[in-house]
This record gives sequence, C-alpha cells and structure tokens, in this order.
Amino acid sequence: MGAFERYLSVWVALCITAGVLLGFLFPDAFSAIAKFEWAHVNIVVAVFIWVMIYPMMVKVDFSAVKDIGSRPKGLILTLVINWLIKPFTMAGLGWLFFKVFFANWVDPQSANEYIAGMILLGVAPCTAMVFVWSELTKGDPNYTLIQVSVNDVIMVFAFAPIAALLLGVSDIQIPWETLLLSVVLYVVIPLLAGIWTRHLFESRKDEEHLRHFLHILKPWSILGLLATVILLFGFQAEVILDQPQTIALIAVPLLLQTYGIFGVGYAAAKILKLPFNIAAPACLIGASNFFELAVAVAISLFGLHSGAALATVVGVLVEVPVMLSLVAFANRTQHWFRKDANIG
Repeated sequence: MGAFERYLSVWVALCITAGVLLGFLFPDAFSAIAKFEWAHVNIVVAVFIWVMIYPMMVKVDFSAVKDIGSRPKGLILTLVINWLIKPFTMAGLGWLFFKVFFANWVDPQSANEYIAGMILLGVAPCTAMVFVWSELTKGDPNYTLIQVSVNDVIMVFAFAPIAALLLGVSDIQIPWETLLLSVVLYVVIPLLAGIWTRHLFESRKDEEHLRHFLHILKPWSILGLLATVILLFGFQAEVILDQPQTIALIAVPLLLQTYGIFGVGYAAAKILKLPFNIAAPACLIGASNFFELAVAVAISLFGLHSGAALATVVGVLVEVPVMLSLVAFANRTQHWFRKDANIG
C-alpha cells in the first residue's frame, strides 16, 4: 500500500474540511452542481462514483462468478444482516435515542421525522460505494458483485413492505426512477465497461498489460472518492454550519448502528470461518447505505425540508469517514480470518 492510500483517512478529512469551506464560500456554484440531477441522482457525483468503480469492475472474472454458488455463506450473511437485522436495529436505536435519551432536546414531530429518516437508511443497503470498501480490503470482486446484485433484486421487492411496516405507513411508493437509474449508473454501465475492457486484453492474451492498466487506474479510483467527498460536504455546507447540534444528535444513533452492525457481521463471519476477502466486504455491505434511495423516499414522503430528509443527509455525511475507519479496522484484523478463498 502506497503512502497515498496509507493516509487515505487524512486526505478524506482534508476533503471534508475543503468541501464545507468551499460550500460556504461558493454556495451558488455548489447549488448549480446540485441541480444537475435526474430522479434525485446527481449526475456529477455519479460520474465520480463511476470513476471509483470502473477499475474494480475490470477485475471481475466472469469465469469465476459461476463458482460462487458453491460458497454461499458470505452471501447468506450479507442477506441476513441487510434484511433481517439492520432495518429493525435502526428503528430501535432511533426510537431509543429520540424518544428517550434526546426527548428533552427535540420536539415530538421532529423526533418522529428523524426516526423515519434513519429507518429509510436502514432499509436501503448500499449499491455503489461498497465496491470501494471491497477494493480497499482487497475483497473478492466477483463475490462482491454477486452480493450487490442479489441485494438490488431483493430491494425491489422488500424495501417498500419493510419501510411501510417500520414507518407505520400503509403505502410506500418506491421511486423507481431513482432506484433503476442508480443501479444502471453505479453497477450496469461500469460493469459493461469493465467486461469490455477485460475482454479486450484477454482476447490479446495480454495479462501483463491488463495488470499495468489497472495499476494506472488505481489512483484515479481514490481521486474519484475524494472528489465525491468534497461535493457531498459542499452540497450540505449550509446545513452543517446552521444546524451542527441537530446533526450531532442524529449522528449518534447512526454511528452506533453502523459500528454495531459491522461488529455483529464480523463476529458472525469469524464463527462461519469465512475467508477475509469475503468476510470484510460482506460486513461492509451490511454497514453501509444506499443514500440516494433513502433521500428520495424521505423527500417524497415528508418533504424536502423535513427532519426525515435531514436524517438521510446526515447518513450521507457520516458514511465515508465511518466506513473508512471500518476498512482500517478490518485490514488490521485480517489475521483473524483464514485466507482460503474456497470457503464461504
């Protein structure tokens, strides 16, 4: 690992600061970029995420994908965490903090909206950024692709009923444009580009140049992440500076949820004797969120300036630094797991 990657958390911290500062100094510029969206998916952010994910998609070897069915443990772990545990622990933590611990600091209506926003985050497993976390832990790219793809399929059927159950709302409308556009931009397009690139090199039997090409792309992937951080924090600079206390209150249960879910998954992965390159991505998938979908649903149900929308935005803000801390923890503890990739 080079110095640039070794100190990635430092660069991210600097980019967070730069994003808030630039957003405060040049609000009109960031507002203009923020409006360049379709179905609540910002196209500029999507391009940067594409830059992040494309190198990882080039690594996907479809000749190995067919063998993943013989290693179902990692996939089962991800699905159990995402659909049987995570939504319900998020609802429980939201209720505990805003109905009990923070009850004297937040009015009841705002508390209900904050809880709703956190629930929407809990019901939306990550689609895009998880490829970055998998790459940073040297996860199996083939396995990660299958985990994300299966989650996306289940999300189509399970998101609305689980969200409706936990929110106590009878009719949750899935923003299909947001969901489908996100999957196409974050998974389908970079995957097709990766397949085409890999086929190009393999047709020439040129593995050495493929490795060299991936080495060239690697810094661009990290730069895409840093540019995304600057934009996300720049978009929300006004909110961060105007409502720091509210953001801090919302962040507390979100942080506990993220670290707690990761801890449960990591312990289960150890018990299941998963290899590290499957265990780490599986647990990181469970800990991260599909924030575009959560934000879109919160806005449609509660309004743009609602507490629910704010809670989903706080989820966006805490995700990158928190997930990087989990990546660092996983890499430091990889010796707890076997390296035999045939298990899982």
